[in-house]
Amino acid sequence: MLFLFKTTIFAFQLTKKEKIMAMNKNTVLAWATILMIIMGVVLILMGAYRYDDVAGWGFATVGIGFFAIAWVFNALKGRV
Repeated sequence: MLFLFKTTIFAFQLTKKEKIMAMNKNTVLAWATILMIIMGVVLILMGAYRYDDVAGWGFATVGIGFFAIAWVFNALKGRV
């Protein structure tokens, strides 16, 4: 029980360096936007170069959907 109490006190005593490196909501949305754009590009490229049949159209469509969701995440930065 004493160990749990000491770790709880230590968790609330953050230094200035650790506070600067903390991720807030805008940083999380920025990382989500970047990851969604990367996945969108990968899916579109897979649809264009890997699959020559109807599945390629599906991959490209899902990639465009990833771009749309990334656009929404980017629009939410600063508002949430």
